[in-house]
Amino acid sequence: MNEPKMPSSNQNRDVSRQGFLAKSRGEQYPAVKAVRPRARSTRKGMLTKTRQGSRSLREGLSPELPSGIASSACTPRQSSVSNNNSSICKFNLPTISTVTSIKLMLSLATTSFVVSYASPSVNAALEDSPKTVVDEVWQIVNNEFVDRKFNQVNWQKQRQELLSRDYSDRAEAYKAIRQSLKELGDPYTRFLDPSEFEALTNQTTGELSGIGIVLAIDEQTSKLIVVEPIENSPAAEVGIEEGDRILKINDKPTSLMSLEQASAEIKGEAGTEVTLQIARQGEETFDVTLTRAQIELPSVDYHVQDEDGLKVGYIKLDEFSSHAAEQMKEAIEELNKEEVSSFVLDLRSNPGGLLFSSVEIARMWLSKGAIVSTIDRKGGDQKFSANGTALTELPLVVLVDQYSASASEILAGALKENKRATVVGTRTYGKGTVQSVHSLSDGSGLAVTIAQYYPPSGMDINHVGITPDIQVPLTKEEQIDLSRNPALAGTEKDPQYNRAIAILKNNPGGLINQPLR
Repeated sequence: MNEPKMPSSNQNRDVSRQGFLAKSRGEQYPAVKAVRPRARSTRKGMLTKTRQGSRSLREGLSPELPSGIASSACTPRQSSVSNNNSSICKFNLPTISTVTSIKLMLSLATTSFVVSYASPSVNAALEDSPKTVVDEVWQIVNNEFVDRKFNQVNWQKQRQELLSRDYSDRAEAYKAIRQSLKELGDPYTRFLDPSEFEALTNQTTGELSGIGIVLAIDEQTSKLIVVEPIENSPAAEVGIEEGDRILKINDKPTSLMSLEQASAEIKGEAGTEVTLQIARQGEETFDVTLTRAQIELPSVDYHVQDEDGLKVGYIKLDEFSSHAAEQMKEAIEELNKEEVSSFVLDLRSNPGGLLFSSVEIARMWLSKGAIVSTIDRKGGDQKFSANGTALTELPLVVLVDQYSASASEILAGALKENKRATVVGTRTYGKGTVQSVHSLSDGSGLAVTIAQYYPPSGMDINHVGITPDIQVPLTKEEQIDLSRNPALAGTEKDPQYNRAIAILKNNPGGLINQPLR
C-alpha cells in the first residue's frame, strides 16, 4: 500500500544533501547559501547535540510559498507527504554566511514505479518516445487528482492535444507537461525532471549513498573545504576533519570546480570508492580512499537544558523523513533516562515530510485523541488517532513559525487541539493538502495532490495556518541573529524559546488555560 506524502514548505532548505541543490517551484534549483549544520556527538547511553556550530537550513517540499519558500513533495515510494510546496525547498531567510554548504547525501532511493493506464496500443505507439512520459503524467492526474473537475479544464481534450504534438526531445515534452499541470491551478501538483526527482527521493528517505560530508566553498579563498563529517559515515571513520581542504577528487583538481561539480564527483553508489587529496593545517598533503556507503541522516537534534533548576528536554525536528519517527523515539527515551521534567519540541522552519511520520510522532506524545483526517476526491475520509503508545506525559511546549508547514502543522495542530501542549511562536505556513509522488519511466517524477487534510477540529488550515496559543513574533534583528547563527535556537538568545521556558516554569502542567499574548 502506498504511503501518503505531504510536500514540505521550505523553498530553499538546506543545500541539497546529495549534491543536489534546492529548487523552487519546479524550476532548476539555484545554489543556495546555508549555515553549517549543528554537530552531533554521541556517547553510550545518551546522545546529545553540541551547542556549537549551527544547523544548516534544510530543503523541504512546497509549492508556491510566500517569502521565497520552495517546495517539493514526497517519498521514494508514492507516499503522501506533508509539505508546503511540491518539490525540494529551502527557506529564504535573511542569512549571512561566508560559505555555501552542500550535504553530500548521494542516496539511492528506492522508488515505486507507477503502471501506466494507457492501453497496449497506445503504449506501443508511444514506446521510446517523449510522449510516453507525457501520457503517464496525464493518466496519473486523471486517476488521482483531488479536483475531479480538473479546475474546469477539459482533461480528456488536454490529452488529445498533448499526444498530437511532435516533441523534438524530452525537454520539450517536459515543458508541455509543466504547462498542462499549471492549468490545474494547484502549485503542489508538479512535474520533476530526473535530477529534481532524485533529489526529492533522497531527501524524504532520510538516507544517502556517499561518504557523508558537508562541503563548502570558502567565499574568501574559493577553496573547497569540509564543513563537517556526518557521524558514523565513511568520512568520519577515516578521520576526515572539519576544515580539511579537498585539493583533488579522483585525481581531478578541485580548484576550478563548483560546489555542484565537486558533489557530482564525490557521489556514487554504495560499495564504490572515491579518492580525495586532503590538505590539513600543520600536516603534509595526503590521499585517502573511501568506500561509499548508505548513510542515515539525522532529522532530530536533542539535548538536556538546565533552566534555573528546570531540567528541560529540547528536541529540534528538522523534517518528517522516513527515519524521523525512530529518531524521535530515541530522543524521547534518552531524555526520559536523563529524568527531564518537561519538553520543548521545536518545529520552526520544518517544511513537513511524510504524513505517516507525523502521525507516528504524534502518537509518541498523545495517549488519546484524534490526530488528523484526510478526504480524497471521492469523499473518502481516513482518520488517524492516538493509540495509547505515548512515551511521555510530561509538560510540553511546541515552537512553530511561518515556515512550519504540512506535517509540522498536523503535529502542532493535534497537540494543540487535544490540549497536550502549548504552541508558541507565529502563525504556521498553511498547507492543508496531501500529495502522492510517482516515479515515471524515464526517471522523472510527478507529485499530485490527492487529498486534503484536517486537524481534529475539522478546520480547513489551507492558506490559513495554525495560530499559536501564544504569539511571539520576532523582530527583524532577532530573525537575522538566529539566521546567522542557528546555534542560538533553544538558548537564552532565542525569544520564542524563552517564552516556552517561562510557560513551563509558571505552569507545571505545561498548558495555558486562558489565552495569553
